[in-house]
Amino acid sequence: MMVLKTIGWLIQFVIMINLLMPIIFYVFYKFLRTGKRKAPPLSAEADYAIIVTAYEDVTMLPAVVNSLLSLHYQRYLIYVVADNCDISSLHFNSERVILLRPEKVLAGNVRSHFYAIERFQRAHDRLTIIDSDNLVHPDYLKALDLYFALGFDSVQGVRMPKNMNTMYAALDAARDLYYHFYDGKVLFSLGASATLAGSGMAFKVALYKQIFSKSDVQGAGFDKVLQYGILRLNQRIAFAEEAIVWDEKTAKTDQLVKQRARWINTWFKYVRYSWKLMLLSVSNWSRNQFLFGLVLMRPPLFIFLGLALLCFLVNVILQHWWTATAFAVGFLLFVAAFLIALKEGNADRRIYVALKAVPNFIFYQLKALLLARKANKVSVATKHDYHQKQ
Repeated sequence: MMVLKTIGWLIQFVIMINLLMPIIFYVFYKFLRTGKRKAPPLSAEADYAIIVTAYEDVTMLPAVVNSLLSLHYQRYLIYVVADNCDISSLHFNSERVILLRPEKVLAGNVRSHFYAIERFQRAHDRLTIIDSDNLVHPDYLKALDLYFALGFDSVQGVRMPKNMNTMYAALDAARDLYYHFYDGKVLFSLGASATLAGSGMAFKVALYKQIFSKSDVQGAGFDKVLQYGILRLNQRIAFAEEAIVWDEKTAKTDQLVKQRARWINTWFKYVRYSWKLMLLSVSNWSRNQFLFGLVLMRPPLFIFLGLALLCFLVNVILQHWWTATAFAVGFLLFVAAFLIALKEGNADRRIYVALKAVPNFIFYQLKALLLARKANKVSVATKHDYHQKQ
């Protein structure tokens, strides 16, 4: 009985830590953040390979390629990997664009990236990964340059919402604002690494090849493996809030369920990396590895919020009033931290209006949880029905 009680209190402690983590990080961010270093003068442009991956759907490729061709930069080539796609409708009138269609279906981000890397037209210094539904700011590469000039080998930009045409798209954008602020800006300002977001990120080509040269990551989650590989080397991932990428948000419930099922599956698959990094942080005395490992340990928001509510109800039933009160206060502090992230991110009014649909949003994520085990069989990539004009 004592063992069960101890396990129960330990579980509640971990859940409480997750509730309080964002507000604790915010307090440290406000008072103890490190100053932003000034990048040295840039002597010359680097040479970028921009890898755009598409799977089964090429509808949005012309828009993203046109966006990339409008970059205020000279030294870059665009490698479009159209995996399992009909490319008969694609015609790019620019020598910068190299259209690649693999002979065999790759069905994986890393495989598509290496398919492009093995066909580089020249020895690029850096590569950046863009999704087929993204658009980029004209100064995207210039913003990345500032952080490479500071000595970072990996940089994560900001993914802004391209569409908020439904309640679910707006709530998806709200979630992004939360993660961009706490897992990007705040974490990086505290001397740790920003988490990777799957696109809008850039690396030294040598580093990317070093991380993946001996592994074949299948299914979702290549960014989790990539960031773990970088953190194992105790390198920091920079957060470039000026490097803006516009990302298509999930607008319909079927898209939401399939996408979240993949993400939930990914968390369960790679959560072990959090403990490995925290153990490494002890031997390396590394704040970077410890804080990043702590963040990786956190389950998807709806899971730990649901567990926190369950803990509150159980403590009320058992009349553990002090513990129940602690969970109620913790929940309120989390809500405050979430609203702070929206304010810091200058959230669109539509996002605030959409917050009333949070219960529905959670319902569909619970539905996704039931599909998580076979998520990669259900869908390899998110299909969007809404297309934003550039």
